[in-house]
Amino acid sequence: ANMEHPKALAAAGKAAAPQAFARNRLCGLGAAGFRATPETLVDRLLDPAVRVATSTPKADPAGDYAFAMFERIEQGGRAGAYRTLSEKALQLTGGPNSPPPPKDRNAYGALMAAGQADVFLTYCTNVVLAQREEPALVRIEVPDAVNVSASYGVTVLNDAPESARAFVQFLLSPAGQAVLARHGFAAP
Repeated sequence: ANMEHPKALAAAGKAAAPQAFARNRLCGLGAAGFRATPETLVDRLLDPAVRVATSTPKADPAGDYAFAMFERIEQGGRAGAYRTLSEKALQLTGGPNSPPPPKDRNAYGALMAAGQADVFLTYCTNVVLAQREEPALVRIEVPDAVNVSASYGVTVLNDAPESARAFVQFLLSPAGQAVLARHGFAAP
């Protein structure tokens, strides 16, 4: 889920030059009654009454991204925001002590349906999955100024069969990009 690994393969002479094929960003997954817009999300997160959930930093990249978002909020002029948000963040997924989701359920949808938080900061792709199981949950776009995103890269190994090259062509095509978009990924 990055560009570094395919770049390393290309730099070692084992693969073609990598290409970005998708991006994933942070979104807010709000409980059914949670109200926020991209313009009000930061204020809502900082509200002492709002329970904010994240994945576990250093154990799950989505948690790292959420905490990087907290840093960006502070750097954007909200003194003390990083400390406030990092201390109040409920680290509900991704860690060694995180409970597994119920069988055949999306962890984010199950946690939000159980009332564990008011808003969960996670990948937009997780929000899409959670909303399929729990349609009452709300997607909240994170403002670009504080959002954190990852670019996903793809390359083809030098000795790969032609079908691998065809797959990469499909992945980069409008049809492949449409499949990715339905699952919450953004264009590269």
